[in-house]
Amino acid sequence: MTNTFKLDGIADGSLVAVAMSGGVDSSVTAALMVEAGYQVIGITLQLYDHGQMIDKKGACCAGQDIYDARTVADKLGFPHYVLDYESVFKQSVMDDFADSYLNGETPIPCVRCNQKVKFKDLLTTSRDLGAQALITGHYVQRLPGIGHSELHRAVDASRDQSYFLFTTTQDQLEYLRFPLGGLPKTETREHAHRFGLKVADKPDSQDICFVPNGNYASVVERLRPGALDAGEIVHLDGRLLGHHQGIINYTIGQRKGLGISAAEPLYVVQIDPLKKQVIVGSKEALAKHEVYVRDVNWLENVARFDEPQNLIVKIRSTHPGILATVRRLRTDEAVVEFAEPEYGVSAGQACVFYEGTRVLGGGWIARDTLKK
Repeated sequence: MTNTFKLDGIADGSLVAVAMSGGVDSSVTAALMVEAGYQVIGITLQLYDHGQMIDKKGACCAGQDIYDARTVADKLGFPHYVLDYESVFKQSVMDDFADSYLNGETPIPCVRCNQKVKFKDLLTTSRDLGAQALITGHYVQRLPGIGHSELHRAVDASRDQSYFLFTTTQDQLEYLRFPLGGLPKTETREHAHRFGLKVADKPDSQDICFVPNGNYASVVERLRPGALDAGEIVHLDGRLLGHHQGIINYTIGQRKGLGISAAEPLYVVQIDPLKKQVIVGSKEALAKHEVYVRDVNWLENVARFDEPQNLIVKIRSTHPGILATVRRLRTDEAVVEFAEPEYGVSAGQACVFYEGTRVLGGGWIARDTLKK
């Protein structure tokens, strides 16, 4: 039968590296590459002290996951390497995660991990090993464009991970391949059973990998003692409504669990890290008409953005996307003006720009005053 998982631009029999987290997606990716006739090297990154996590389910790169990745490699008959990236991961991802919360932001560590570790150091290691491509189990598509490759949403919209990959550079995209981007998750599971992989029914990762039981506040407190210092909960009109046990327990747009009582529904509308205040107000106070976006990564010729562009933008991973005008200010800065007011916009999240299914770029939503 004709194999549909041949890699664009990669010759038959070439050496390729597969990033293996121990989950079903990366395991099936490795199996498909072996079946397609490529020489495969499996690489798993040990990103933190996994001793405390061995019994935890649903987090990638923990002790059990490393074992699962190695088991798959042994079954399929290719070499598997575990690389110690604990120091890099702590500095580039975990510390940034903690500092972002202390600054009143809501971080996305999975994006930072792709940007600072997986698509940087892991990609470099793959090249050093002589691999012609780094293959991952992400649900995203790499499609040919005019003179370069393009990053597109996955066919399975419910699994699409393009939002988390907006920091991918053009050079990285030329080297990366994503075989699962054209598959629904159900078909990935079917392949896992077809290959007889023990991880075929393994649950998908749900939590941030280094946050046990989803309790991110305890992780931030451990990394930054004092993060749970008490402070005030105040209304936009200046009224003192109560006290909190750490600004890191609150996010913009939050309504439940505020620890206060009021006659009308109140939402977190601002977080002041200097005063350690959580500021609340009505839903209308959450409305944003535009945001300033910093550290923009462009996956399209930046000259196109010399003129404002009407695009679809996503301001968080679960966001459906809305119409907005993207106006470039400087090389890596932009203002995004929403066609309709948007609620619950949080600094530290990403704003990703789409044209149809294609990712044109994206950046980080900033707390800064808009730079006109």
